[in-house]
Amino acid sequence: MDDRIPSDIDSKFRYVLLTAGRAEQLMRGARPKIDVPETKPTTVAMMEIDRSAVEWGYGPSPEEQEAAAAAEAAAAEAAAQAAAGEGEEVH
Repeated sequence: MDDRIPSDIDSKFRYVLLTAGRAEQLMRGARPKIDVPETKPTTVAMMEIDRSAVEWGYGPSPEEQEAAAAAEAAAAEAAAQAAAGEGEEVH
């Protein structure tokens, strides 16, 4: 691996993770995003990452994940209460 990593990637560790993930996609049948004579999935993945052909992001923060889970749980509880209220008979 070259010691230079693309400027939009903050560490060698992230570069390796992105490359490994993309190489696995290629091994499972994904089509390369660039034209290269190379056929090894890891080499193609590295070239794609180097040329910024693969989009990636950091994902949601733990706080955002917790907030989304809490909102989903509240919505499920409200739906369950509404469903339980519909089944009651009124005299």
